[in-house]
Amino acid sequence: MISLQDRKNAVNLIEQTMEQGARQLAACQVLGLSVRTFQRWKQEDNVKVDGRKTANRPAPANKLTESECQAILAACNEPRFQSLPPSQIVPTLLDEGRYIASVSSYYRVLKAKGQQHRRGRVNASGGRKPTSYVAKGPNQVWSWDITYVRSNIKGQFYYLYMVEDIFSRMIVAWEIHETESADHAAEMISKACLKHDIGQLDNLLVLHSDNGSPMKGATMLSTLQRLGIVPSFSRPRVSNDNPFSESTFRTMKYRPDYPTKPFGCLTEAREWSSGFVTWYNEEHKHSSLKFVTPSQRHYGEAKKCLSQREKLMEQAKARNPERWGSRSTRDWSLQDEVWLNPERSEACIKPLVKEAA
Repeated sequence: MISLQDRKNAVNLIEQTMEQGARQLAACQVLGLSVRTFQRWKQEDNVKVDGRKTANRPAPANKLTESECQAILAACNEPRFQSLPPSQIVPTLLDEGRYIASVSSYYRVLKAKGQQHRRGRVNASGGRKPTSYVAKGPNQVWSWDITYVRSNIKGQFYYLYMVEDIFSRMIVAWEIHETESADHAAEMISKACLKHDIGQLDNLLVLHSDNGSPMKGATMLSTLQRLGIVPSFSRPRVSNDNPFSESTFRTMKYRPDYPTKPFGCLTEAREWSSGFVTWYNEEHKHSSLKFVTPSQRHYGEAKKCLSQREKLMEQAKARNPERWGSRSTRDWSLQDEVWLNPERSEACIKPLVKEAA
């Protein structure tokens, strides 16, 4: 790009040539410029201001001087202001007849000097992050929740209790009742533990849920303690701490055969839910499981199925190698670990994570 000084020189030369009788087009052609470029450079703003990002520009007139920055730091570091934010320091100094800069300028200077920290004894606000758990096999981490199911009486609902194994995505227990109750939840968990021999296993079972009253009821918590189950809860007002159960409920309610009309009675709701659970566990090819069923994953049949798929695709590639070219066949491998509420990076997760095995 042409520098600002060269632009000025070009404009001056063309103007001088035109004053001596030369045509504007001819003068521009001698310098290799178009008439439109000359007209644009001739405008006052374009000649006096270099629009390039790398151009050297004078410091803005309203920029704080170094002495003013040091005065701000000195004021903020006074013992009497050690627990006060700039929003209170500035008015105090104004009451004393002293003004250095605005409140926002105080914050900018403190940030530039690495001193923008919370003052006083109050800790930073923010909810506690949930503990991360990892499942390396079935019956190590369960997730459960309750969803509404419409009844034929306006304003009344049936409540579907559902427990899912996050490793295999298999629904390990479910019930439907007319009320939300910690007693119903405790009874369902007790039955699920008997069905899946949880008390006979050496591994630790984690049960994750949100913060509803049935999840934190005294009966439920005492049952978990008696069964040796570790309770895990979502953060208050955080919607994505219990993703496995929410995802299953969405799959259920977006099924083509999900009733468009309310259920006529509790028995009807239970019959439909029973069919859905059977379909979900035995027939539904789960996208997060490389399209094997939750039942296959839960009972250790997934690897054999996926290995067979990989073998068949390798044979197909051998028959028609030009179809794949240099590309490999589809990856059918399944991860051996499933995380509940993982941290954003493995480096951060290692000191915080608890293994559910």
